[in-house]
Amino acid sequence: MLTQPHVQPFTRHGVALPALELGRRQFLTRSATGMGGVTLATLFGTSLLETNSFAAGDGQPGIPHFAPKAKRVIFLFQSGGPSQMDLFDPKPQMKEYFDKDIPDNVRMGQRITTMTSGQKRFPIAPSMFQFKQHGHSGQWFSELLPHTATIADKLCIVKSMVTQAINHDPAMTFFQTGSQISGRPSMGAWASYGLGKDNEDLPAFVAMTSRGKGGVQPLADRLWGSGFLPTTHQGVKFRGSSDPVLYLNDPAGFSRELKREMLDDLGSLNRMRLDHVGDPEIATRISQYELAFRMQASVPELTNISDEPQSILDLYGPEVTKPGTYASQCLLARRLVERGVRFVQLFHMGWDQHGNLPKEIRHQCYDTDQASAALIKDLDARGLLDETLVVWGGEFGRTIYCQGELKPDKYGRDHHPRCFSIWMAGGGIKPGMSYGVTDDFSYNILENPVEVHDLHATMLHLLGIDHERLTFRVQGRDYRLTDVHGRVLTELIA
Repeated sequence: MLTQPHVQPFTRHGVALPALELGRRQFLTRSATGMGGVTLATLFGTSLLETNSFAAGDGQPGIPHFAPKAKRVIFLFQSGGPSQMDLFDPKPQMKEYFDKDIPDNVRMGQRITTMTSGQKRFPIAPSMFQFKQHGHSGQWFSELLPHTATIADKLCIVKSMVTQAINHDPAMTFFQTGSQISGRPSMGAWASYGLGKDNEDLPAFVAMTSRGKGGVQPLADRLWGSGFLPTTHQGVKFRGSSDPVLYLNDPAGFSRELKREMLDDLGSLNRMRLDHVGDPEIATRISQYELAFRMQASVPELTNISDEPQSILDLYGPEVTKPGTYASQCLLARRLVERGVRFVQLFHMGWDQHGNLPKEIRHQCYDTDQASAALIKDLDARGLLDETLVVWGGEFGRTIYCQGELKPDKYGRDHHPRCFSIWMAGGGIKPGMSYGVTDDFSYNILENPVEVHDLHATMLHLLGIDHERLTFRVQGRDYRLTDVHGRVLTELIA
């Protein structure tokens, strides 16, 4: 046992603490410059004596790198993979190919999932839905999207997205983090890390989930996680219930004043521990306890939509007053960005339509079409659209060939990463344009392919961030959202 009989005792706030008897393990634990501290400092690329700034939500020095076009992002993620040729990318010539196998020179031996790899045929299933052009821009929309069609001139529809993964979990992980392997920070976490918070009473990054009636793929919390970034940057999940944040309300008989005193005492203890061991997660915990205390006042006001006029509620549709619906969360997204929340992500599950797509896709469009269009109109009317980037899309598209039984009014589609459609609006994006061209089978891209890393680079650029300079050093390497890829799509920027 190592003893320090002649060392002056530690003091805190003028009060002497007992003399310490330090064993080997205690010595290494308490020493911020010990072997553990040195190792952590190397891994994190920062001094552990600077952990308060390390975990703070104030953004990084020098960011934004240039004047941003957008201050905030709302990502309307359609989990499961919406069918591009049934929504945005009409292929009327496919009616002549009904029930014919997709040509080999189109598929070119590209990989398919195990769900259709055992099929003897790959019969083409033309979309049964009618398409029309809308707005001055003449954008094409399916009859399934009558409300989205009314904002045609506000949207930039990208029809040439391509991704790397062919199954849901790696594809969703890739879309959220820039890597198919879990453990990397999500888009919202990177935005929070780079730009910090714009409202001290709410998180910088909020995630919400809703569920449709179709095939539902599970969602993991890591999709809005912080990965190796300080955990203060992870997304705070708002639940679809009257109590959106767990444990936000204090127990009966526990006053706000008592809670304040308890947090002050707990904060003092945590800061003492932080001074001893320099663990950045302690600084995060201090910060998050304080945020949770402030959220006890801010969240009830945020989620109380009784102050919204009836015209706004009607705009979002009949589901808007039901907590947890896509419509209610679109309205909540507007209220969040209105209060300065940096990144809002909605995950709507139900687009995985392998079987009866015509029936199931109607359900998803009923859930999402009116509310998505209402969000754009609402933001625009309030002068918020110009500074808010809104993105709508899923992790991949669907195949033109049928999975399972094929009838003119009944078909299913498998996963298709080779081409799919998303749309963007506001936040510096050129409105009323279509970008990218797919072949007659909506199978391969003919012009202007857009990779997920390109989308990420463009989103960061619109926020005033050079995607190559927003990095974090872990295990001797600088990581970024776009890894070693990505180009800014300047042709889409107004």
